[in-house]
Amino acid sequence: MEVFNLTSSDPSTFILMGIPGLEPAHVWISIPFTMFYVISLLGNVMLLFVVGKEQTLHKPMYLLLCMLALVEIGTSTSIVPKALCIFWFNFKGITVSGCLTQMFFLHAGTMMHSAVLVTMAFDRYIAICNPLRYATILTNARIAKLGLVGLIRSVLFILPMPLLLSRQPFCANRIIPHTYCNHMAVAKMSCGDITVNRIYGLVTAFVVMGLDLMLIALSYSLILRSVLRISSKKAYQKALNTCTAHLIVMLISYPTGLLSTLTYRLGEGIAPHVHIILANLYLLIPPMINPIVYGVKNKELRDKVGKYTFKMCSH
Repeated sequence: MEVFNLTSSDPSTFILMGIPGLEPAHVWISIPFTMFYVISLLGNVMLLFVVGKEQTLHKPMYLLLCMLALVEIGTSTSIVPKALCIFWFNFKGITVSGCLTQMFFLHAGTMMHSAVLVTMAFDRYIAICNPLRYATILTNARIAKLGLVGLIRSVLFILPMPLLLSRQPFCANRIIPHTYCNHMAVAKMSCGDITVNRIYGLVTAFVVMGLDLMLIALSYSLILRSVLRISSKKAYQKALNTCTAHLIVMLISYPTGLLSTLTYRLGEGIAPHVHIILANLYLLIPPMINPIVYGVKNKELRDKVGKYTFKMCSH
């Protein structure tokens, strides 16, 4: 295995340590990592395939699900293959440019994920509070434009992070105690003043994500107010059911993300391996669970997935 090692004396590389303190268990830890990743890929690729093939699913809600699936595939793929190289082959080296590139795609993907969830909340608000105008307000073209705005926002906010770090002098000790190149983990490798990096990262995390959470909370408070006014029990249950999957996905995504951010920046007394495991679970659990949640809660999608699954099995 030593042939795969890269030493920290190489000035063009960082060393990703994986999960410090749990090195003997790396192979065992790789098992759930691989399972989560494979289930996530299968679920999200199946969702993309079914929506792409079925003309009846070419609607704003399913277009948003496809955006979410693409973002989740991209985000998890930006970290898992490298983590598995560390766990299986002890291949810990990563170039500085490779590290900064991974950081950009990771954080841009996380922010894009949040933007899609905001758009989903808006979609549900229009569907329940203004159903007669839904088809005219939320067309496929408009959803695509909102997705493009979310992508541009992610690039504009995240691009300064690797650019600022690329100008920093890095110390001789380039060992990063993590499975991937997290912004603050890389910033701490610098010998220079990282105050700007620290503040920018914190402001981006809490202002942008905070704004997204406020918009989601506003959408669902208006939805709740509208639902409580519905007199028909059947219509009331239907309105609640259309929101359940979205709420579950948001409750999985945001709390784990905020917990990971807070423990990494403020939880000085927490063991490093706990930080790292939490950070990885935040990027692995939602992509695995989200397709399952939507497949179970959405009858139309569930039926189509069942149809194609049966076809593949019969062949």
